[in-house]
Amino acid sequence: MHEVAVLVMDSFVPFDFAVGLDGFNWTGRYRVRVCGPKRTARCEHFELKVPHGLELLSEVDTIMIPGHDPELKVPQRVIEALRQAAARGARIASICTGAFVFAETGLLDGLRVTTHWLGAEELQARHPSVEVDPDVLYVDNGQFLTSAGAAAGLDLCLHMIRRDHGSAVAADAARLAVMPLEREGGQAQFIVTPPAAPQGAELEPVLKWMETNAARDLTLVEIAGRAGMSTRTLNRRFREQTGTTPLQWLHRARVRQAQHLLETSKDSVELIASKVGFGSATAFRDRFKRIAGTSPQSYRAAFQG
Repeated sequence: MHEVAVLVMDSFVPFDFAVGLDGFNWTGRYRVRVCGPKRTARCEHFELKVPHGLELLSEVDTIMIPGHDPELKVPQRVIEALRQAAARGARIASICTGAFVFAETGLLDGLRVTTHWLGAEELQARHPSVEVDPDVLYVDNGQFLTSAGAAAGLDLCLHMIRRDHGSAVAADAARLAVMPLEREGGQAQFIVTPPAAPQGAELEPVLKWMETNAARDLTLVEIAGRAGMSTRTLNRRFREQTGTTPLQWLHRARVRQAQHLLETSKDSVELIASKVGFGSATAFRDRFKRIAGTSPQSYRAAFQG
């Protein structure tokens, strides 16, 4: 079973800690334990008993660093333990201001990373060798991953679950978390949204309709007509409420459906391309690689079964 350690020190952020702890437990495929340099860790509202010391970092497959006060002085033995874990190949991920702890190790030097947008400028000033992107939900550098604040930590956990076990397992975890699986890492951290309509999210009905009809050759004009808006208004509403355009959202919906078919069926790539609404296998392969970061064949080899 995949072993995960959540590293906590004084001034930890409770929400981020809970995300790192429970985000993986929803799948039943991870063993998650808590460790730290001391046997207690204090936050603003309570004190936590820490059952394991830093030796746990030498055993686990993944280390999660929740947010901490950026002014925390990270103990040298924590820095060394993280460096040693990285040297043996452990995956390390930070949530929110956990990136400040992570960056102290030097492991992020030369890499693109993110953190909560409020702390991005300070993180960049302290660590000029790190490229801080304040406009994304999370950044995956392979062995090292970072995420923005609050709910972006959940996005990161779901992304890691998807990497480890495929989209079907990640989708189950997302449902348990009452969390959408569709948010991409490159989506903006903060999206300006108008007041919600009385019946709920304004675009929810058209998003469901697009998902159901993704295999059809939908046009922007048809989508706008379904939403009862002009194409210009539709584009603006999509940007405000989803962070992307209607056609980009549709492409991602098609790729999500294709991922499910690649994992659960023996259909050819050409047939799957047709089933999910792409005009050609070539267009499908290109779009799939841009969104999923790999080819359909490689995705199937990694995740089927």
